[in-house]
Amino acid sequence: MSENYGFGTRAVHAGAEHDPTTGAVIAPISLSTTFAQSSPANPIGIYEYSRSDNPNRSAFERAVASLEKAKYGLAFASGSAAESVIVHTLNVGDEIISVSDVYGGTHRYFTKVATKTGISIKFTGRLQADLANLLNEKTRLVWIESPSNPTLSLTDIAEIRKIIDDYKKNGHQNQKLYLVVDNTFLSSYVQTPLIHGADLVIHSVTKYLNGHSDVVMGVAATSDEELYKELQFFQNATGAVPSPFDSWLAHRGLKTLHLRVRQASNSALEIAKFLQKSSKVQLVNYPGLPEHPQHEIFKKQHNYGLGGGMISFRVVGGAAGASTFCSSTKIFTLAESLGGIESLLEVPAVMTHAGFSPEEREANGVYDDLIRLSVGIEETEDLVADISQALDKL
Repeated sequence: MSENYGFGTRAVHAGAEHDPTTGAVIAPISLSTTFAQSSPANPIGIYEYSRSDNPNRSAFERAVASLEKAKYGLAFASGSAAESVIVHTLNVGDEIISVSDVYGGTHRYFTKVATKTGISIKFTGRLQADLANLLNEKTRLVWIESPSNPTLSLTDIAEIRKIIDDYKKNGHQNQKLYLVVDNTFLSSYVQTPLIHGADLVIHSVTKYLNGHSDVVMGVAATSDEELYKELQFFQNATGAVPSPFDSWLAHRGLKTLHLRVRQASNSALEIAKFLQKSSKVQLVNYPGLPEHPQHEIFKKQHNYGLGGGMISFRVVGGAAGASTFCSSTKIFTLAESLGGIESLLEVPAVMTHAGFSPEEREANGVYDDLIRLSVGIEETEDLVADISQALDKL
């Protein structure tokens, strides 16, 4: 699929060649765990064993690589599995520098699992300001979520790339040091981290890429052949692979990504504007608003002027107010996760970010009264009305 085609065309057709035998427009699901060989170590086709590769998985990987403007894609059993395999490539004594405002599962893995293997973690809430002083000979990964979860803080990927490049030019040319961007909150449609200087982009496919709340998967994409081969080896060795059926479902979901995210983003902007006007709301976090503190980064880094489908905001009444609001909506469902066709909401302090200490949470803006919305593809006016009637309960 030519990179000259637009995003929607590539979303529909990349990795989706017609079946050469039957002419099927939609690929069949290949459930076979093993593949015949014509002689020892000479498979009839390109597949040997489904843990190493599978037709449905490789088709999905090619599609994601196309949408991320990458050469290679790797699909995993979950977003956490993708993170785990990336960290597996590090050695005892290596270091990760990460933004402090990250998904609770990422924070948990870094602090409770990675550190047990002799890897050190440094968190900062001021990555662009602090990175030059934090980089050292042990640093192997610089980890970004942009927007961050759940306060939707933005990081200028190109500026972080420049800081890393300047460091490497200063006597560290041969140091293995990769910039990783978790693109889950925006999806491949709204942001393309590799063109801004990232080495590796990852997603929880469970969210926007699949988009239907029925698959748990992860994916990574890169144009660095050495990094790709290293990740591929560790993925195969650890068995962190998705099933053929999940790969097929995720590939089906990917075909409508641009339509879903466009609708969610348009609705989210209208909801954010409405929340700004309410006396029951103390603060609104949404990159698409001109008042967002990193709105200039938004204009530089987001595709099509879209802010994405995620919003967070603080309500009056503290934790009780947040609980009342989240228990009063009729369309928004109180549940964890995000990026599906249905609208969801949650209270991060007691749900996705409950693993943080209160001090850590509040240092990153995650207060007891903070609510996170994942805006779905329902009618905009219905979603605004639902938010309005829930605010009336406060």
